Amino acid sequence: MERLHGLEALPVDAAGTVVTVGFFDGVHLGHRAVLGRTVDAARERGLPSVAVTFDRHPREVLTPGREPRLLTTVDRKAALVEETGIDTLLVLEFTEDFSRWPAERFVSDVLLGGLHADHCVMGANFTFGHKAAGTVELLIERGPELGFTAERVELVEVQGRRVSSSSVREAIAQGDLAWPGVALGRRFVLDGTVVSGAGRGHGLGFPTANLRTGPRLLLPGRGIYAGRASVEGTGHLAAISVGTNPTFGTEPLHVEAYLLDFDGELVGSEIAVEFWAYLRDEVRFDAPEELSAAIAEDVRRTRDLVRER
Repeated sequence: MERLHGLEALPVDAAGTVVTVGFFDGVHLGHRAVLGRTVDAARERGLPSVAVTFDRHPREVLTPGREPRLLTTVDRKAALVEETGIDTLLVLEFTEDFSRWPAERFVSDVLLGGLHADHCVMGANFTFGHKAAGTVELLIERGPELGFTAERVELVEVQGRRVSSSSVREAIAQGDLAWPGVALGRRFVLDGTVVSGAGRGHGLGFPTANLRTGPRLLLPGRGIYAGRASVEGTGHLAAISVGTNPTFGTEPLHVEAYLLDFDGELVGSEIAVEFWAYLRDEVRFDAPEELSAAIAEDVRRTRDLVRER
């Protein structure tokens, strides 16, 4: 998949494209339905497929301080979009100036002048342009006179519940991994970089990898989890803590993972932590020995719950 950045990457070198647009946070089943239909429509027409997304959540600009935490980094999102078969991903910078573009300018400058859209595929709740004046219905109605066609993809429901990024965020923030697994069609993954910690894990017999994550990424609810951690393409069973280390005093909320059967240096490595199961609440222990015994039980349960693959 080709990956383009910014309006300066336009126009693309194509006689025509099939385009979809969205923030696609988490790339859940609803997003996959839109992206999949885009790929199919492009193949039907013998044209390349293009997905347009943004470098930050629009609400970060439109309603600063009220924007949601994110389910995926831009890189993770790109990898998930690529899995759907999309040919090109265009990542646009969502600035205050860009937010003021009227819907007509987005159509003329991005869809037509930039991407040479022959057909657009949009989710049913898709809006664009200043004050969300642009809708998929507008594209369907006005497209033919501008030289393109458009279609809508209905929202996806699973188990009687609508799939949405917000519902996935709410569940993860509460430590609920069941609905995210259904709605995402995969387990939730948190990406970060391993940084130096206080070193207490070594003293307890369970050296952990401390994650530094992007400031906008969502962290799961506080607690101890079983999962897997991937480092440089190699997976390891992992007992994961999301919390503040109350046994040693209050620290900022953070994530650390003990990689089972791993012996090596991790500081500076990129790591992807996949959450499989919630094990227990984070609690304060009266002595480090009690915490060490609890971690040993977490490790045992992790071995039982998480399958090798």
